[in-house]
Amino acid sequence: MKNVDKTSNRMTLRKILMLLGVCGIALTANAQEQKNDTVKVALAKTSQVIFTIKDRSDLEILKHYDFQQMFNDIIQRLEKDGVAIVAVDSAANTVTLADESTKEDWSTRENEDDDSDRHDDDDDGESDHEEWDWNHGYRRWGKSWQSFNFDLGTNNWLSSGKFPDSNNEIYAVRPWGSWYLALNSTQRSRIGKNFFLEWGGGISWYSFKFQNDAAMLVKNDDGVVFMEDTRDVNHIKSKLSVTYLNVSLIPVIDFGDRSRRPRVWNNYGNSFRIGLGPYVGYRISSRTKLVYNDDGREKDKNRDGFYLNNLRYGARLQLGFRATDFFFNYDMNELFASGKGPKLNAFSFGVIF
Repeated sequence: MKNVDKTSNRMTLRKILMLLGVCGIALTANAQEQKNDTVKVALAKTSQVIFTIKDRSDLEILKHYDFQQMFNDIIQRLEKDGVAIVAVDSAANTVTLADESTKEDWSTRENEDDDSDRHDDDDDGESDHEEWDWNHGYRRWGKSWQSFNFDLGTNNWLSSGKFPDSNNEIYAVRPWGSWYLALNSTQRSRIGKNFFLEWGGGISWYSFKFQNDAAMLVKNDDGVVFMEDTRDVNHIKSKLSVTYLNVSLIPVIDFGDRSRRPRVWNNYGNSFRIGLGPYVGYRISSRTKLVYNDDGREKDKNRDGFYLNNLRYGARLQLGFRATDFFFNYDMNELFASGKGPKLNAFSFGVIF
């Protein structure tokens, strides 16, 4: 009897999947004619599946669902408990089963997604409201959505608009190994349709790894000088690291018109976004490190100001498509104080997570 039930279930699943395919074609054809499309799929004697489509963009999202796995889980749950609650996460493109105790919580989360992910955050009486979107890691403060994100990329510097290695300078930097990392708290505030202001602050780290593993940064009363370590040792690497506290203000045009800042792991449709704005940073730490082998691995570390400018300021470009965002930072002021070192302007680029 059990084998018969399983065979019947498989046949039912095949029918469901075939019907869903037909429904998907029908919905796509009629999406422009009907604002709300409802399709009822009859199954067996007394069962049915109901699809209600209110937004044509949902059709793109539904293409990514694993319906076969969903119905397998539903049938297993029905055989075991006699009840199955389906929870659809439109941002993560997942369909999961929940138990009866989570039905109310899921309904609340689903409503928050519908209200906030569009541009419905202008409701009267909500301006002072604070809430967590615990499904995606956002916090809402009135009409702004706050999120934590980080930049990961590489950095280098230019001397009079050219890379130092073009003149074989001793302070030329290796692109691989010169990492840029920043941790940021970002607020996204709506200014108008498709127009947002992303503002906030964070901490960032420059790591300039020199191409010459024996390069040294030497400080004297007149400034800093890059020179080569002449000791008879096996040099492994040499680098300069600088840490800043930063604030930024980036106007963003988002053609997807989403109130929340995109994240790499969230579905974000096919929208394109671009932002350009200023940032300012204050230096809180700097050091050099020279690593070499002299009958064992040795490290020479030196923490100092090295006549580095305490402030950095520049322009930040952000480009995003779907779920991926890139950044490019360019420091408009020089890294070292005027007359105290080589004229170098730092820049960085990479991916925003």
